[in-house]
Amino acid sequence: MNSIPVSLQLYSVRQDTQKDFARTVAEVAAIGYTGVELAGYGNLDAKGAKAAVDAAGLKVSGTHAGIAALRTDIDQVVQDALLFGTRHVIVPWLPPALFTSVTAVEKIGEELNSIGARLRVFGLQFSYHNHNSEFKLLEGRPVFDWLLGASEPRNLAAEPDVYWVHVGGYSPARFIRNHGARVKLIHLKDETELGGGPVDFAEVFAAAESAGAVEWYVVEQEQYNYAPLECVRLDFAQLRRWGKA
Repeated sequence: MNSIPVSLQLYSVRQDTQKDFARTVAEVAAIGYTGVELAGYGNLDAKGAKAAVDAAGLKVSGTHAGIAALRTDIDQVVQDALLFGTRHVIVPWLPPALFTSVTAVEKIGEELNSIGARLRVFGLQFSYHNHNSEFKLLEGRPVFDWLLGASEPRNLAAEPDVYWVHVGGYSPARFIRNHGARVKLIHLKDETELGGGPVDFAEVFAAAESAGAVEWYVVEQEQYNYAPLECVRLDFAQLRRWGKA
């Protein structure tokens, strides 16, 4: 049995949570997931979602918060994270058009560092979740490296999405090895179901478990061969076959 617990990013089943958040998280728990990563609360408010997650016996591995909320309503972001008992707040996306130069990216990194410092006061760890655009090269280095380099490790950690790292032309395992101590969460994603796409998960797991800082594996799926809940069931079954769930 793998020692790193497995969570599901609920964006994977967003149509289901919009209809019935409570029923959906109960089904996620029945599949075998230990936790969920939040990206909104579906048809409920925060308190209702908290009750539903608790009733399902799940933990909240982290919550995604958009940059607008982090800039203008960080107190609410903090309040919600503390309500759910998670220590991880993750910004899920920044517009690729912002990554125009090393100077521009470093300014973004400095802003993220400032946000992370504010969250850290409340015992929260701030992380950045990538897409492929963060692996565009600026002066020979990926944007993601410049972002992290312009911030303190205690204020900004990484949540690498291994599929998007791959699409960006970079090795997910190499990224994890290079930034091991800052990688607290890893999005496990393939083209569709886990194991059916181009990501070398054996290398990902070896790098993650060697680094020793990863607190959660977080499954996410965005393209589907089947109904979303069936897809995330197949993902979990694959992780079991790999000995990771």
